[in-house]
Amino acid sequence: MIKFIRSDTEKAQTAIKVLQAAKLGDRGYNKPEVNEALIEMFRGKCYICENKDSISSYQIEHLKPHRGDLELKYDWNNLFWACGHCNNIKNARYEPILDCSQVEVDKKIAFRKEGFFGKQEKFVFIPLEDNEETNNTVALLHDAYYGSTPQKKIEATNIRKSLRRELSSFKNLIREYEEAEEYDKEDLKCAIRREVKDNSAFTAFKRWILWDNKEKLQTRTKVKYDGYNEEIKCLQQVHIKKSSTTSDVLKIWKS
Repeated sequence: MIKFIRSDTEKAQTAIKVLQAAKLGDRGYNKPEVNEALIEMFRGKCYICENKDSISSYQIEHLKPHRGDLELKYDWNNLFWACGHCNNIKNARYEPILDCSQVEVDKKIAFRKEGFFGKQEKFVFIPLEDNEETNNTVALLHDAYYGSTPQKKIEATNIRKSLRRELSSFKNLIREYEEAEEYDKEDLKCAIRREVKDNSAFTAFKRWILWDNKEKLQTRTKVKYDGYNEEIKCLQQVHIKKSSTTSDVLKIWKS
């Protein structure tokens, strides 16, 4: 889970108008225009698990359960894009949770893979702040990735398989960069940077791989840690910010 900017795009403006009209007669929020705007905002992936390419269904999710309250039910700022698995798990069971359109969740929670094989391997979510929203979000993330019922545990297995493949490919990119000749490094840098953008699958886990290996990367890949709001640049600006446990942001500079 990472931060998504709720930009005032043309699709978002259209969705807001459609929601306002639908609220008058309580005609439902599941409209094509709303779906399109949410797909744009959340970069085509579930805001909770960050799975992207192996999802069978998506649903419109209310961050704050509306329970019949029309204001919450049709409020654009309360609508999020989730896979069916995560939406069904969350339902109204976790209140309140972090609003990823307002805060950078990967600054408040560490996303890590521990262990290597079989049962020794596990994905963990470590709260970096002790408050109700953060702790509830950690609980939700755990249940999303590991399931809360027998059926959801099966679905969660598929999410972890996708996550494992993504992280393996990402680590291979880093290894290739470390071993590459100077003339090949720039392309690999760009590939790594693309993987930590908000439209990449499982971005939070990938960012934490870099942040957790800062010393190794600083030595082997000429990584510098500079001002808190520095940017990575590759074709376009890419923002990634570090956890609140540290004071710098990772930046890979051009050679």
